[in-house]
Amino acid sequence: MAFWLWVLLAAIYMFLTRPITANNERAMVPLMNRQENYPFAFSTSWQVLGPFQIGTREATWGSDPLEFLGGFRALEYDQNAQFRSSIPVNGTAKWSVIQAKQTTSTATSANASLSVSYSSVDWDFLKLVYGWAAVQYQAWARGEIIIGGNEIQHVILYTDWILEFWVNDTHYFGGDFFTFRKAPPVLYLTPGTHRIDIRLVRDVRALGGINNPTIDVLVDLQKASGTLELAKPGILMSDVVDGRLASPAGSVVLRNSGEGDVEIVHVQSSDRNANSSVVHNAAKGVVIVAGQTRPVAFNVSLPSSNSSSISYIITYKLLNIEGPLSKLTISQNLTKVSSYDPHKITYFHPGGMVSYAMLRPPARNATCKPAHNATLPILLQLHGAGLEADNGIVAHALDSVPDLCSWVLFPTGVTPWSGDDWHNWGFADVEAAINFIPSWINFVGWEGPNVDVNRWIVSGHSNGGQGTWYALTHRPDRVAAAAPVSGYASIQKYVPYELWQPMDPRRTAIISGSLNSYRHEMLMENAQGIPVLQQHGEIDDNVPAYNSRLLSQVLFQAGTNSNYYELPGQNHWFDTVMTTDHLKDFYRAQTTSTDQIPRRLQNFSFVVADPGDMGPKGGLRVTHLEDPGRYGRVQVIGHVVQTSNVQSLELETQFGLTNTITIDEQDVEMSQANTSGGSSSITLLKTEGVWKVRSANQERSCSLLTNQVDSLSADREYSGENSVLRRRGRQLGTMTAILRTRGPFIIRHQGPQTAHIALQVSRNLHQYFSAEAEILVTESLEDISGSGNVISVAIGEVPPGLHPDFPIQAGAFGVSVRDGSGRLQTFGGHLAAGAAFLRPLDDERLELVLWGVNASGLSQAARLVPTLTGVGQPDFVVLGEGARWRGVEGAPALGFLDHMWSVTWSSVV
Repeated sequence: MAFWLWVLLAAIYMFLTRPITANNERAMVPLMNRQENYPFAFSTSWQVLGPFQIGTREATWGSDPLEFLGGFRALEYDQNAQFRSSIPVNGTAKWSVIQAKQTTSTATSANASLSVSYSSVDWDFLKLVYGWAAVQYQAWARGEIIIGGNEIQHVILYTDWILEFWVNDTHYFGGDFFTFRKAPPVLYLTPGTHRIDIRLVRDVRALGGINNPTIDVLVDLQKASGTLELAKPGILMSDVVDGRLASPAGSVVLRNSGEGDVEIVHVQSSDRNANSSVVHNAAKGVVIVAGQTRPVAFNVSLPSSNSSSISYIITYKLLNIEGPLSKLTISQNLTKVSSYDPHKITYFHPGGMVSYAMLRPPARNATCKPAHNATLPILLQLHGAGLEADNGIVAHALDSVPDLCSWVLFPTGVTPWSGDDWHNWGFADVEAAINFIPSWINFVGWEGPNVDVNRWIVSGHSNGGQGTWYALTHRPDRVAAAAPVSGYASIQKYVPYELWQPMDPRRTAIISGSLNSYRHEMLMENAQGIPVLQQHGEIDDNVPAYNSRLLSQVLFQAGTNSNYYELPGQNHWFDTVMTTDHLKDFYRAQTTSTDQIPRRLQNFSFVVADPGDMGPKGGLRVTHLEDPGRYGRVQVIGHVVQTSNVQSLELETQFGLTNTITIDEQDVEMSQANTSGGSSSITLLKTEGVWKVRSANQERSCSLLTNQVDSLSADREYSGENSVLRRRGRQLGTMTAILRTRGPFIIRHQGPQTAHIALQVSRNLHQYFSAEAEILVTESLEDISGSGNVISVAIGEVPPGLHPDFPIQAGAFGVSVRDGSGRLQTFGGHLAAGAAFLRPLDDERLELVLWGVNASGLSQAARLVPTLTGVGQPDFVVLGEGARWRGVEGAPALGFLDHMWSVTWSSVV
C-alpha cells in the first residue's frame, strides 16, 4: 500500500512541476481546473494579489507598487507571502485564489469572467474621508490560456474593463478599459499552456462608486482567420433618405490577423451599377500591418433606389510579395427613412477616417420662419458615456418636440465615450458634423430652410452635459444658448484626484496644469451674455447634483444669465430627461431668438486654458499664453483691455476695431495693422512687456521638407535676418494636442525591435478614438507623405527632427533638456528609462516622440500616448526607472514648452 501511495505522490509531483509552455515556465500552483476538450480554454482558478492604492486615472503613469519588487510577472504564488499596502487591514496585501465567475469554451472561442473584491478593507470609512477616490484600487490576477492540438492558433483577445496585461513575456498596455471591442490584439499561440497576468484597476467613472467596490473583468479569446478579416463595427455608411444615400462617404474596419503585412488594392462594388473607390491620401495603397486593425474609407453609391442591401469586394495582397490577389466580400443592409426623421449621415473626421452623426432637419410642419438671413440654427444634443448616437435613446430623445425651428444634430464624438469626453478629438467630430450639413443639403437636394453653421444651441446629458459645458466655455462666440443636463463640472470634481502616489508639489502643479482645459468651474466667466439652463436630478447617484449646484453658483458670481432646475426625487436618467417642460420651453425660445451671434459685448472677461482648443469671445481670441501651465485672463471694458499671462491675442471685426485700443495701460495704434489679403483680424503681440501690432510679413512661413534640415524646421517668425521657431495653432496645448491631427496618424519606427510598440500605439488609437494610423519603418521625415501628425517610436538614437537645436534631445546617452535659463541638464542611467515629448513639424503639425533606452523603457514611455481623459500629460516627460512604482514622482523632468518651443520656468528639470 505504501508503494502505491509513493507512486501516486510522485505522479502528482511530476504533474505539478511539468513544463507547460514553449519557454518552460513552471505550472502555477494551484491553477489545476482546466477545460482541455476544446482548441483553447482559460483556467477556472486564478491567483490574485492585492489590493493596492491607485488614484483617479493614475495607472497610465505606472504607479504599481509591485514594480518595486520587479513586477507581478516576477512573483510566484505564495499563500504565506505578505506585501506592504496602504489600504487593507494591517497594511498588508496577500495572495488569494479565486474561481472564475464563469468560463466557457467552444470550437471557436473561450472566455473567463472574474469578479474581485476585498472584505479586508473598510471601504465605508475610507469613503467618509476620501470620497469616491477611496473605492478605486488595483490588484493583479494570474491565469492560464490552454491551447490544444498541434498547430499554432491565430486568435484575438478581448480584454473588457482591462487596461494592462501580459501574455507570457509580452506586455500589452491600453487594453479595452471601456469595452469598445474595436482593436483586440492578435496572438499567435503555440500548443501548450500560456500564462496571462492581468492588472485590475478599478475606476469609478467606468465601474461606479455606490455599490460594493468589486472589479469585474472579462477575457475572451476568439479564433481568427489568419488573414484579412472584417472587424467591429464592420461597414459604416449613411442611411438612405427618400431613395438617396444621405452622404457618399463609407468605411470598413479591417483587421489583419495574419503574420504578413497586406495592401488593399481596391474596394469594388459587387453590383456593376454602383461605383466605388478607396479614399486615401497616400501615393501607395492602404497597408495594414500584421496584427493591425485599420479603417478603410471608400465612396459609396446605390445600385438603385430600391436596393435593400449593398455588397463590396475588397481585393488585397501580401505586401512586397508576388502572388495571387485575395478577395474579401462584405455586405450591409440599408436603413431607409424619411429625410425628416433622425437619420445617419457620414463624413470625414479631421483625423482622416469616416465618422457619423444623426441628423434631423427642420420639420415639414414647423410653424417658424427663418429669422436669420433665411437660415435656422443647429440644436446640438450630446450623448452620455457608453452610448452611440444611433441608439434610440439618443436619436429619438427629442421626438416629443418635432417642430423646433432648428436643425437637430446628434453627434457621436466618434466613440460611445465621445473619444476624449467631447474635448479635442470628440469636439472636432462635432464641428465636422456641423460643417457637413451644407454638403448634405446639396447631396440630397434639400429645399427646406437653410442652416446657420455658426449658430448653436447646445444641450446634452451626463458626459454630454459636461460636453455642453465644454462648448459653452470654449466656443462662446458660436453658442447662442446652452442647456447642460446632469453634467459634471470637471473630471477632477467628479471623482477627486486623491490617493495618487506622493509627489513633489511642483509635479502636482504640472499634472494639474495639464488638465486646465477640463476644469470648467474655472471657465464660467466665458459664459457671460449666453442664456444657460441647468437641470439635474436631486438624488443623482451617478453624477452628484453638487456638480451643477457648484456651477450654478459660479455662473451667478460671473454675472451670467442662467437658471438652475433641480428635479425632486429624480435620479440620473429617466425617459423624458431631455424633454421636461422647462427644457422644451428653453428649446423653443432659443431656436427662435433673434439675438446676434456672435454677440457684440462691451464689457466681458475671458479665461483661457489652452489657446489651441479655445475659440474667440466677443471677437477677441487669445492665441498664446506666456506660461501654458497657467490660465490666461482677459478683462475687456469697451476698448480697454487688461491681460494676465497672455502673450498674444487676435481681434476680430465684432470686437469693434477702432484707431486705438488700450491694452495693459498701453495705447496701441491700430493704423499699424496691415489687413490686406482679405484678413479681417488684427494680431497683437507682447514682446519684452510691450504690446505691438504684428505686421503681415511676420506671418510668413517656410516649406520644411528640404535637404537643408538645419535651415528650415517649422513655422518661423521673421525679423530682419534672424528667425525664431514659433509654436502656433493646433500645436498648442499639452501632449493631447497630438489628437488635433489633420489626416491619419503616421507612426514611424525603427524595425523589429520597435514593431510591437508601434502596433500597440496604433491599436490604442483605434480602440479609444476609432482613429486611423499608418505604420512605417523609416528614420527620415522625407519618407512621410501624409498630412497627419507623427508619432515616432525609438530605442537608443531618436530619428532627427526638423529643428536640430530643439531643447530636448534623446539618444544612447540618455536625455538632455535645456531649461528656461538655457542650462543643459542630461539624465542618464536609472534617471532616463524613457521619454515622451512633442516636437514641431510644418503646417501646424506635431510629432510625439516616444523614446526608451531599451525595450522596457520604450514600453514605459508609450503608456503616455493619450487614450483616457484626465491622465494629465504635459508637453514633455522624462521617465526614470522609479516611475514604474512612484508614478509622476519618478519623472526627473517634466513640464511645458512655451510659444517659442522653449522649456518654461514652471517646468521641473
